[in-house]
Amino acid sequence: MAQGQAGNPGSISVEWPTLVLAVAIYGGWLALAYAHAALPWPVLMIAGAWLIAWHGSLQHEVIHGHPTPYRWINDAIGFPPLSLWLPYAIYRRDHIAHHRTPHLTDPLDDSESNYLARPGGPAHLVAAAESTLAGRMVLGPPIRIVRFWWSELRRAGTHPLAFVRDWAPHMIGVTLVLGWLHHVGLSPMTYVLCFIWPGTALSLIRSYAEHRASADPAARTAIVADNGPLALLFLNNNLHIWHHAYPALPWYALPAAYRADPDAFPQAPRYAHYGVIFARFLLRPHDRLVHPAPLPGKR
Repeated sequence: MAQGQAGNPGSISVEWPTLVLAVAIYGGWLALAYAHAALPWPVLMIAGAWLIAWHGSLQHEVIHGHPTPYRWINDAIGFPPLSLWLPYAIYRRDHIAHHRTPHLTDPLDDSESNYLARPGGPAHLVAAAESTLAGRMVLGPPIRIVRFWWSELRRAGTHPLAFVRDWAPHMIGVTLVLGWLHHVGLSPMTYVLCFIWPGTALSLIRSYAEHRASADPAARTAIVADNGPLALLFLNNNLHIWHHAYPALPWYALPAAYRADPDAFPQAPRYAHYGVIFARFLLRPHDRLVHPAPLPGKR
């Protein structure tokens, strides 16, 4: 299913709900950091985690051509690195590749696959440690961040110019974020523990069960028919197969598309809400660790 873009420069249209959302996220982040010293740490952690995860959802939205027809404006909205560790340019490139691959879930072709291509070795042990939902939320953030940074260090050795092109603007943004945190007296350690780690953990709830390896391409993308707080946090990306089928639809239009034909994708794995995912997978893996059929010739 192809990656789509919203709108076109010939007919200017602005999606105001997404712009309002962006103002709420960035304004909330600035205000929370400014007032952090007056808040109990549980409140700071809950609010910080929500804003970091919400910001990740906003970045996902602008990658798909929202809220304006102009990529440079959308990229400017999504660029600020509130999570510090992931350059927006790399996220954008990898996510578009994820939508374009015909081999969804295959770790040798899908940039966002959670599967291994082969068993054994340290990678298998690490994957096993975060195979349950509890493991993914607690250990997943540092595992994912360190693994990503390691892959980028290797890329720096083989493609140094591309590495600098992606990371130089990101580090400028990181410097500005850290400058604001220093200005308001929020320590980097507190920011990691109360914003980045729990915020990344919340984001990993969404991605935990949204894809599953299957010989049938129509059964590889899930539906979580939730309309509660997590649906808002994930900007309705819980209706994931609708998003893959109609990637140019803005987040606030996905529920209506789902309600218009809730049985449009009968092969898709379906969960009534996120409570079902917690009940099934909190202490039990979602699926096998190794992909059942990685692309031949790429092992």
